[in-house]
This record gives sequence, structure tokens and C-alpha cells, in this order.
Amino acid sequence: MAKTLRDFLDQHRDVVRVVLDDLVGSSPREVGADIFVSPTGQWGTIGGGQLEYLAIDEARRMLRQGQGTVQLDIPLGPDIGQCCGGRVRLVFQRVDEAARSAALQEQAQRAQAEPQIYIFGAGHVGRALASALALLPYHPIVIDSRAEELAVLEADVEQRLSALPEGDVRTARPGSIFLILTHDHALDFLLAREALLRGDALYVGMIGSKTKRGTFSNWLRREFGSDADWMLEDFICPIGAGGSHDKRPAVIAAMVAAELLILQDMRASIAVADHPA
Repeated sequence: MAKTLRDFLDQHRDVVRVVLDDLVGSSPREVGADIFVSPTGQWGTIGGGQLEYLAIDEARRMLRQGQGTVQLDIPLGPDIGQCCGGRVRLVFQRVDEAARSAALQEQAQRAQAEPQIYIFGAGHVGRALASALALLPYHPIVIDSRAEELAVLEADVEQRLSALPEGDVRTARPGSIFLILTHDHALDFLLAREALLRGDALYVGMIGSKTKRGTFSNWLRREFGSDADWMLEDFICPIGAGGSHDKRPAVIAAMVAAELLILQDMRASIAVADHPA
């Protein structure tokens, strides 16, 4: 199975790209969602269900008949067995070399825009986080000083063996996410301090407990006085504790992923409200 769009396009040379180009009302996916269809495979999704089935069927008909471009306007109602209630316009385009290059460039630009998530610590929870977040629109980076822990990381994510992980905090791009869960509480505190000092992180969170948060807060106030209070306003500790008392790594990872998605959606909504079209 292809892991990337590039892999898919390398494996399947005869492909149609289907783009959800416009919508009115509700639909399974947003404008810009796309799926690439070959005679024997597909990459991506426009929401599944009958809409996607029809899109795949039309794309393969185009491949059989040699058509280059088709546009369909589809009502998402009883006629196709869906109840979203909206209408969508799908644009079908045969993927030639120019379209292939354009699609790969678009994907690279989307990947570049995805927030980077620095996961400090490749233990059980760190590995669970990497697996959960690798499926979402983020760029996870797992950092640890222990080569043996990185060696058992199963998720297909970036990994860094680093003896000075605070350097990674300092060089991260603005809007990054920092998840701190190393094997050393003193290192956790150092990394959290560095991340909070940046002032431009999307999220700074540390594994632990209310007691650990209190200890860290007192330590930070001894260094920065009252200035520590604003630094701590958006600091999350413990991470993943908002909706479950279950402390299994996979559950913590799921809860953290939910926290991040909700936070990102809230900030996007605020940005739209502040800058309406």
C-alpha cells in the first residue's frame, strides 16, 4: 500500500484526480478535498459513502474511455442514498505530468503548513502519541537521547537522537506544538521553560499530575517572579487528562490528539471572526 501520494502516482501511471470544487449546504468533506483514482486503487478521500463511490466509478469510466476532464454537480439527497442535504461540484481531471507535478507541489505546501509537533520522549506514551498524531494533519517529530527507545518507534514519523533537546525547542518554527514527556522530571522542566519562553507556541503540554504542575509553577516563579503567571496561562499539565481517568498510553494519546484538534479549530474560528471575508 502506498504511504504517500508520490508513491501512489509512481505505482499507478493512469490516474484521475477528483476535487470537491464547490459546495452548497452540508457535505462529507470541505472544498479542496480530493481523491486520486486508478483502475485498481485510490488515494485520499472526499468523504466516503455513495458520493465517493460515484466519484470512483466516474473516474474509472473516464480512464476506460480516455476522457481528460469532466465536471459533475451532485445533490447529496435521497437520489444517491445520502442525507447531507447539500450539493457538491466535483471536477475530474486526468493526471498528466503537469497535473502530477502540481498535485505533488500542493501536497508539499500543505505539509509545510501543518503544525510541527515536538514529542520529547520516546517511551510508551511518546510512541503512542506518535502513532495517533501521524494520522492527523500534523508533522510529528519524536526526540530522545536514548537510541534504544527510538529504535522501537513504530510510527512513520521524523525522529531525532539528541543529547541537547532544548536546542530543538529554540530552533522550532513559530506556531509549533511541544509535548514534553521525557524520563527525567528536571529535563521536562527545562524543556517546558524553554517552550514557554518562546511566547509563540501553539501548545505547550507536559505529562504528569497536578502536583507536578504545582512544583513546576513554583520553580518558574522563583526565576521569573510574577512574569511566570502569564507564561503559565496556556500551559497544560497534565496532558490528556480532560476527559478520562484512564492512563493507558493509547488513551492519553487519543485525549491529547482531541485537545490539539479542538484548540486548532477554536483558533481557526477566532481568526475567521477577526478577519471576515
